[in-house]
Amino acid sequence: MGVETVQDWRGTLSSTLDWWQDAGVDMLVDEQPRDWLARRTPPAEAAPAPDALAAPVETLPDTLDAFIAWRMSGNAPEAGWMTPRIVPSGSPDAEWVIFVDAPEPEDTDSLLGGPAGRLFDRMLAAVGISRDNVYLASLAFARPLAGRIPVDERPRLAELARHHLSLLRPKKLLLLEQTTSCVLPETSSTDGFNRIHDINHCGATLRVLATYHPRWLLDHTAAKQIVWKQLLPFSRDTSE
Repeated sequence: MGVETVQDWRGTLSSTLDWWQDAGVDMLVDEQPRDWLARRTPPAEAAPAPDALAAPVETLPDTLDAFIAWRMSGNAPEAGWMTPRIVPSGSPDAEWVIFVDAPEPEDTDSLLGGPAGRLFDRMLAAVGISRDNVYLASLAFARPLAGRIPVDERPRLAELARHHLSLLRPKKLLLLEQTTSCVLPETSSTDGFNRIHDINHCGATLRVLATYHPRWLLDHTAAKQIVWKQLLPFSRDTSE
């Protein structure tokens, strides 16, 4: 039994040495001394090429018709929301552009239907205009399933709204709802909300007012006076 044990041990050792040799290990020691306790530094990764560092620049359509078509396509942020998308209404040449945050639950073919829409029409009539005199669009072309635009979606939608605005060049911009006020930096803060701003936009003066949405005013009737205090001078090109 002792002979068989020695032969098994020798066979195992020989097999192990053959395996290491096949793996490329052909010496027991290196020619140069090595500090086996030293901390090894991993090899530096190759720096990416300059072209790989630069993020691709997105080119948005430069005409209104092409932009609206893109917003209704599968590439738009709302494409996966599984709710109907609604295109803007009104004349692109209108002096007033009005943005809401998103379609209402009742909206199917046009924005601001139902009770909020009826109050909206009365607000416009009070300053002597109607839907026929304005261009009405929404920050999100579809209604979010939860009813409010997700926070992580807002910067992208605001960017698209600014591009949308640059294709229209209105004289007045009315932003309804606090989420919608993020379209411009002048109106995105608490101090900038419910105040009239005259800003330079695309080389022209744009009068801007961000105020409460009609849906909110239905439940907070006392705020109607606050809106009226700003909406009237906003429509007349006067100060408060």
